[in-house]
Amino acid sequence: MLEEELKGEIQSAYRRVLEGMELVPRYGQRLMIAEIARTLAGIETDEAGRRISDEHVCVLEAGTGTGKTLAYLLAALPVAQARGKRLVVSSATIALQEQVLYQDLPALQKHSGLSFKYALAKGRGRYLCVAKLDKALDGDEQDQTLSLFERALETGTGDHFQELARQLADAYGDGSWEGDRDSWPSAIDDADWNRLTTDHRQCTNRRCGHFNACAFFRARRDLDQADIIVANHDLVLSDLALGGGVVLPKPSECIYVFDEGHHLPEKAVDHFTHRFAVNGALRWLRTLKKSLTDLHTSLGAQPTLARLLGRLPEDIASLEPRLGEAFSMGHQIAELPDGVSGNSHEQSQHHRFSLGQVPGPLREHAAGLATAFGELARHLETMADILRESLDPDKQTGLSKEQAEPWLPLMSLLHGRALEGHDLWRAMSEEDDPSEPPRARWLTFERVQGDPELTFSASPVSAAQTLARTLWGSCHGAVVTSATLTALGRFERIQERAGLANRYRYQRLPSAFDYSRAVLSVPFEAVDPGEREVHEQAIIDFLSRLDKSEAVLALFSSRAQLRAVEKALPSAIAERVLTQDRLPKRELMDRHRKRVDAGHGSIIFGLASFAEGIDLPGEYLTHVIITRLPFAVPDDPVGATLAEWIERNGGNPFMRIAVPDASIKLVQACGRLIRKESDSGRITLLDRRILTRRYGRALLDSLPPFRREIDGQSVA
Repeated sequence: MLEEELKGEIQSAYRRVLEGMELVPRYGQRLMIAEIARTLAGIETDEAGRRISDEHVCVLEAGTGTGKTLAYLLAALPVAQARGKRLVVSSATIALQEQVLYQDLPALQKHSGLSFKYALAKGRGRYLCVAKLDKALDGDEQDQTLSLFERALETGTGDHFQELARQLADAYGDGSWEGDRDSWPSAIDDADWNRLTTDHRQCTNRRCGHFNACAFFRARRDLDQADIIVANHDLVLSDLALGGGVVLPKPSECIYVFDEGHHLPEKAVDHFTHRFAVNGALRWLRTLKKSLTDLHTSLGAQPTLARLLGRLPEDIASLEPRLGEAFSMGHQIAELPDGVSGNSHEQSQHHRFSLGQVPGPLREHAAGLATAFGELARHLETMADILRESLDPDKQTGLSKEQAEPWLPLMSLLHGRALEGHDLWRAMSEEDDPSEPPRARWLTFERVQGDPELTFSASPVSAAQTLARTLWGSCHGAVVTSATLTALGRFERIQERAGLANRYRYQRLPSAFDYSRAVLSVPFEAVDPGEREVHEQAIIDFLSRLDKSEAVLALFSSRAQLRAVEKALPSAIAERVLTQDRLPKRELMDRHRKRVDAGHGSIIFGLASFAEGIDLPGEYLTHVIITRLPFAVPDDPVGATLAEWIERNGGNPFMRIAVPDASIKLVQACGRLIRKESDSGRITLLDRRILTRRYGRALLDSLPPFRREIDGQSVA
């Protein structure tokens, strides 16, 4: 139940924000505030503050114009503070993260009367490691082995590295730079940055001599004081994979808000995908073998290290022939000739295992590799732990700090590589639960700098179970919101893919926009895109009849069709076209706005990413043209395996996957037009299947209530 005092605090803060920012109250925004406050304040806890109820998540679809960012901040922050929890606001894109951090939170702090601190959370790899910078500046010979190792793995640096290190050191030393990669004024090459940052395995934390000057831990101290932590989905998922509480607070101490929540399931699937490049692994194993003499010389005086170092040749000898055999087996399974990776002109090619089922011989071989990599990982972990303890003056390991410190990064890096191998081969060898969707498993053949490479991959086709266990089951409370959470008007899709229970609260909030100000048109020119040439000509004919002053976004489902239409356009139309990928996005948008400001027409040709990432309010966009219904062919290994599993179980993958996905993408594409309450215009759909196929009515009914014109005639 929402206590009166807490209710009054939220209401007062909302009134002050409306007055201070001169905003008009919106019905959907008020409903959103009430729903979030009711859900989060209704969470039952024990005497220690631990959650004991299970209706602690609300899922809210709130369209553009709802003002959802201020709504969830105003509703969730007072509850989090009253319950002694931290509010973690997570987004999928940098653009929204920056909006929350640099616009919404400062405005809330200025106008709401609420007292709070906020901070941005980033992973350790986004921050400078002062210890590594110090060694780079000194040209520390003790770190040469790690540097050589990294160069052997093709992560070496350019000639300019020393100059870059000096610039970074000067800026960090005088306080003009806070040590995070994203705020450096120019791009830093990945290979250079890898030598200047660290990860949780290599970092020695408080044992490091540079701990007090550490950029990551300085930022971490800000997090420890923050009431609101701004993060992204990838960081939240990474923290959960490490058990929670590593970068962010423990999930049980957090109330999460997942804005752009429709991206969370796909992010989670990507996050839990395992990959293993065979020749890449053979290279780092060979490099380890070459380093053994130096390792023995430097560390062999410590008895346990000496014993484990003595085991490494046996570990490597066990792995190298098995990896070579895995490489050969992969080529035989995919029926590639002469052990080469197919056509050298092809960038890559996949071989997917049907229903994720790996042939018996390969599965048995993978089990042996999983065991061997597990053994190597245990040995390397023990060695890394000894080296880490040797940095502590209170621990007596028989090894000095000066002896141990140069080798810890290398040992930690090797441990991570061995764990990656163990996880992948275990995933390749395990049999799936027949009652659950299988893992997708596949091989990728490509050439890396002219040499053949074979990568084994395994991925869940759904992250539902993992999210249900590690996120929803562990957090104190959560809000999931987005402009597009429902598919075909229902929440089943996000429930199924994100592991959200039926008992949670779900609501579609009313829009602030009058959608009757826009027309959804299916004109005479709309044809079935199955006839490719006829469809392309129909698009060209329609574009040729556009008014010269229109501000247009034309969305294509394939780059090939976009290029074909672009090439065939009459010159009078082509000169008004700005094409995605031919210009940087920012420059393309600037040119488009300048043309519109000058009273000229402008047409943007875009692909799927422009259906979600474009914000052109008012006169900057008056016509959205959707050339084809946004059906995605599930030809990627994960999507194809899921479709195959659904079909095997008597389902229709097209209706269960393709149509709901198309519904969301179509809503997103149409959503480019109406960005403010005063916006108006036209949406044209040049795909007649919306009228002729049985799924067409469901797709139409899932769209906002635009006025409709079919073949030039208004319809109800």
